[in-house]
Order: sequence, then C-alpha cells, then structure tokens
Amino acid sequence: MKTETTTNKSSVERRSAGSEDYTRAMLNILEDFTAEKKRMEESQKAIVNILEDFALEKERLEDVQHAVINILEDFTGEKDRLEEIQRAVLNILQDSSDEKAKLEEVRKAMLNLLEDFDVERSRTEEANRELRVVLESIRKAKEAADAANRELAAFSYSVSHDLRAPLRALDGFSQALIEDYYDILDEEGHGYLNRIRAASQRMALLIDDLLKLSRLTRGELNLGPVDLSALARAIAAELQKTEPTRKVDFRITEGLNVTADPNLLKIVLENLLGNAWKFTGRKEDAVIELGSGTAQTYFVRDNGAGFDMTYEDKLFGVFQRLHSDKDFSGSGIGLSIVQRIILRHGGKVWAEGEIGKGAIFYFTLGT
Repeated sequence: MKTETTTNKSSVERRSAGSEDYTRAMLNILEDFTAEKKRMEESQKAIVNILEDFALEKERLEDVQHAVINILEDFTGEKDRLEEIQRAVLNILQDSSDEKAKLEEVRKAMLNLLEDFDVERSRTEEANRELRVVLESIRKAKEAADAANRELAAFSYSVSHDLRAPLRALDGFSQALIEDYYDILDEEGHGYLNRIRAASQRMALLIDDLLKLSRLTRGELNLGPVDLSALARAIAAELQKTEPTRKVDFRITEGLNVTADPNLLKIVLENLLGNAWKFTGRKEDAVIELGSGTAQTYFVRDNGAGFDMTYEDKLFGVFQRLHSDKDFSGSGIGLSIVQRIILRHGGKVWAEGEIGKGAIFYFTLGT
C-alpha cells in the first residue's frame, strides 16, 4: 500500500513536473510568439514602408520611363537630323572633291597661263625691239619726207612763179600775132599760132593741177560734218551753167552725211561729177547718179563713154589718160587728186566700167 502510495505520489509528482514543463514551454512559445509577432509587425511595417517606397519608386520609374521615351523620341529626331547632317557632309565632301579637282585644273591652267605669259612676254620684248627699230626707221623716213616736202614746196613756188611767166608770154605773143598779123599769115600760120596758144594754155592747166596735187600732201585735215547730197546738188548746178542747153538727169540720193574735210571732199565730187559730166557729153539721155552702197560706201555712176577694165590700174596715175584729147579734154591728174584726198581720209577709191556703157567710181571714208 505504501508502495502504491509512493507510486501514486511519484506519478503525481511527474504529472506536476510535466505540467510545469508544458507551462514553461507554452510560456516560452507565447514569449517567442509575441516576439515573433513583434517581428512580424515590424516586418509588416517594413513591408508597408517598402511598398510605399516601391509606389514612390514606381512613380519615379514611370517619370523616368516618360523621360526615357521623350529622350528616345528626341534621339530619333536627332538621329534623323544627324543622318541629314551626315548626308549633307557627304555631299559637301563630294563637292569638296569636285572643287578640289576644279582647283587643280585651275592651278594647271594658271601654270599654263604663266608659261604662255612668259612666252608672250618674250615675244613682246622681241616685238618692242623690232618696234623701236621700225620707229627709228619711221623717224628717219619722216625727216626725209619733211625734207622732201620742203623741197617740194620750194619747187612748187618755183613752178608757180618761174614757169607761169614764160607760158603767159607764149600765150600773149601768140594772141598778139593772131590779132596784129592776121592778114599777113596764111591759114597754116594761123593753125600754128592756135596750136601754140592751146599748148601753152594746156601747160598752164597742168601746172595748176600739179600744184593742187602737191598741196594735198601738206596741211592738216579740218574734219567736220559734210552733207554730200547738198554738195553734189551745188556742183551739178554749176556744171549745168557751163552748158545750159544740155539735158542731164542728175539723180542724187538725199541724206548722205559724212565726216570729212569739206573743202577736200568738194574737190573729190567736183572731179568725179565733172568727169561724169564730161564723159556723158555725147549722150542724149545722160544720167549721172550719186548714191550710197553697203558699209558706208559711196559712188558716182554715169552712162557715158566708160573705159576698158584692162587699164583699170592706170586710172589713178598722174597724167594717165584712157581717152585722147580729141575725144575728151583733160590733164589726167583729176583722179590722182581724188585718190590722194580719199587716202588722206583713211579710205579707198576704185572704179568699174565698160566701154560705151558708162563707169562707176566707188569711195569710202575711214574718218
């Protein structure tokens, strides 16, 4: 019994000790749970804070995302601009290459020009040397010409005074013989005296024409406006007065104005129109025309005796005549005077003709 009591007591003591251990265990568990609960609460708070931070971070990330999108859009635009710039740079580089090639060509051209310039300079220096030689020759020729002109002036004075007197004497005495001894002389004597008078008068005319020709080589040109048409009409009127009964159709183009020496140009027209008047003397339907062609060319045309073009080169020579005195009178100096005047004006004169069909004289004025 005692043993059973002892056993029960031991059993109670074990249950009591086990209950205490359980209680302590539970208390420990509760303490651990409380601590865990706190940790859980702290974790929850931390998670809430993390979630709040995450929301803020999400917003920042969204802002960053928007910013990145904007940057990407800007980058796309910038990329397009960069591509355009790249293409422009490529074009510029291409143009630069082309320009470089052009500059190289220009450089080569400049080198060629410089070489040509050196060659041309050498030629110019040589030409200058030749020119100096020519100018020296011209100076000497001018001095010789001046000396010749002085001699010609002296000769002209001598001709004018020393030759005219004997000719006037011949003509005067011949006229006196005809008047005072007309009845004594027979017809043959009269013929001789008339021929002496005619020869002396012709000689006087030749002297006058020679003096006129020599004077044309001296003196300055007095250039001014000249109305060729008006000048020709005045000369035609004077010619008509010399033979009032002649019927000549003068056809003068109006408005022919030139720049020339009026006095010298008058001599030109007097000779050309005078020749036309003379060589149409046997034409009943005589026509004399003054007109203008192309390139400031002027002409005097007639339908008179004309001339043989075979002897064209003799037309403007001194004392060269293509018709005999029996047919047409003259000294043979008129056309030489015309040529001298035209040449002094820097122009030229030439003629065309056909025997029995008239002649045409052309002239230009270079002034």
